[in-house]
Amino acid sequence: MTARDRVLDAYETLLVDTGPAAATLDAVSSAAGVSKGGLLYHFPSKEALVTGLLERLRVRAQADAESMRTAPEGATDVWLRTSAPPIEATSGLSRTYVAALRIAGGDEAADLARAVFAEIDDAWYAALLDELGDPARARLVQLVGDGLYLAALTGAEQVGPVPVDDLLAALRP
Repeated sequence: MTARDRVLDAYETLLVDTGPAAATLDAVSSAAGVSKGGLLYHFPSKEALVTGLLERLRVRAQADAESMRTAPEGATDVWLRTSAPPIEATSGLSRTYVAALRIAGGDEAADLARAVFAEIDDAWYAALLDELGDPARARLVQLVGDGLYLAALTGAEQVGPVPVDDLLAALRP
């Protein structure tokens, strides 16, 4: 793993575990096990670190959208199964997504984070639309997946949880 990746991993961890205010450059360099100079070599400012994290999210989400498009079981199946509990936010796309949500909810770089969220949301929607061919059905499937993901992240109690297979059956023509 490169020092750049260790820095981004540490930044994600701090954002998820302690929030944006605690994710200072000093805290990130310490958590990443690199000197502050080493951090500044890769990310010369806090804004550059935010941009690096959001670019990581963009790349990971684009790869996810492409895997949806090429999955033998189809985009809808992949979308709902990966949105449903249990959500493991310990690494990869989910962890980066949660870290970016913390940025989007703050004052600094919130607009940039929201723009990246809109971009990746569009990519996921396009993958669903390609499969389903109907904008309303594609959006409905996307919203069902978003709801499953939110419920998993918040630990919301589900009254009468419905298995993903049943959701898929209900959403198919």
